[in-house]
Amino acid sequence: MKEQLLVEMKNKIDNLDLILRKVITELTHLGDLSVGTLETLKKMPGYEDAILKLKEKSISKLKNKKL
Repeated sequence: MKEQLLVEMKNKIDNLDLILRKVITELTHLGDLSVGTLETLKKMPGYEDAILKLKEKSISKLKNKKL
């Protein structure tokens, strides 16, 4: 391969590496945000009732699909 082509390939790989690192960092931050949001919701009044209603709704949907 020509040296110029190798240099271009190296630059592309370096750019992809930087982009991938940024994506991983953003995913980590998104995970932290999700956990924080869930923990905040758990402390709100009515959380347990809302979860029970969602469970009941899911169960009824599953039963309707099986019929």
